[in-house]
Amino acid sequence: MGALAAAALLFALLWMLFAPDPIRVELATVTQGPMQVTVDNQGQVRAHDKYVVAAPVAAGLLRVELHDGDPVQRGQLVATLDPLPMDARQRQEAVARLDAARALSREAALRVQRADTDLQLAVNERARVERLVADRFVSPQALDKAVSAESAARAERAAAKSREQAAQADVRAADAALLSADSSGEDRTLALSSPVGGYVLKVHEKSARTVAAGTPLVTIGDPARYEIVVDVLSTDAVKVKPGNTMLLEGWGGGKTLRARVRLVEPVAFTKVSALGVEEQRVNVIADPVDELGPLGDGYRIEARIVIWSDDKAVKVAGSSLFRVDGAWHVFVADGNHAREREVQVGQRNQDEAQILSGLKPGMTVVRYPNNQLADGARIAAANGEGKR
Repeated sequence: MGALAAAALLFALLWMLFAPDPIRVELATVTQGPMQVTVDNQGQVRAHDKYVVAAPVAAGLLRVELHDGDPVQRGQLVATLDPLPMDARQRQEAVARLDAARALSREAALRVQRADTDLQLAVNERARVERLVADRFVSPQALDKAVSAESAARAERAAAKSREQAAQADVRAADAALLSADSSGEDRTLALSSPVGGYVLKVHEKSARTVAAGTPLVTIGDPARYEIVVDVLSTDAVKVKPGNTMLLEGWGGGKTLRARVRLVEPVAFTKVSALGVEEQRVNVIADPVDELGPLGDGYRIEARIVIWSDDKAVKVAGSSLFRVDGAWHVFVADGNHAREREVQVGQRNQDEAQILSGLKPGMTVVRYPNNQLADGARIAAANGEGKR
């Protein structure tokens, strides 16, 4: 009996002397909580509706007194022209522009009617969903969608009304240009007014000079409605759907603003990256949900488009995963040893991965596993807090 005890003691001493040191590793805990998968890129704020006041006829332009950023009211004078005498061809062109302006005005009026119909439908749908929610036939999320659809319909109606006002202003400008050119009196000046109330985004022609018909003079933006435009890779654009939440960061303020994706444009375009690589990109358009505050047309933002989210996802640091024959594996800390285990992974973002099976919240895994690790290897926490 004493010999056995001595042998055991000798074996323990030899093990302590010659056993390899444990591999120091960084550990992470499997958690359960909110997780998001996003498509990230820079974007900018832009005015949803821009109105360009252009010269309807060839004329001498008097100096424009407005400056970029000046507020203007609907009907306010923005430019004054002294039309040049028209020949027969120019008069025919002026008549054609007047006819075109009238046609666009009629189209704008029809769009307003359609927007009115869509708004009434959205109001009725919201009221119907409210009753169903009160009777517990549908979930409260359905009411959120109905309220959002009604808000979008109201915004579309306001935009359609603004476009109708702009089209009517174009008709008045084209009509005035034709009357001014036909006038034989001394005062042949043509006054151009703002079609909407807003802000001057750009004065294209500031100094007095002769301008051709169709020359842009002043661009005016309607401050009542802005939108967010973000260009993403076409491979990411296929994952984005209207209604997805967009988070706006890096705009200079201290909080994250929210927007909702309204449109993924159906046509891609080629853009050269900073590394000189040609990429196919797609514009994603979103409407702000929160007030944009000081942000204006052309302001830069950092956008994160949420394409997947779960408030109770079982998740682990993505750096703990590694591939074995096409399957995902991790090393689980079992006391002083690492145990290799296969796991099933769902969604992933740049920091975390969703675990569908193989791990439970509270378990500890090894981050950044190296080639020295193997199943059963001795490990020690690298942060000095002891083995977990």
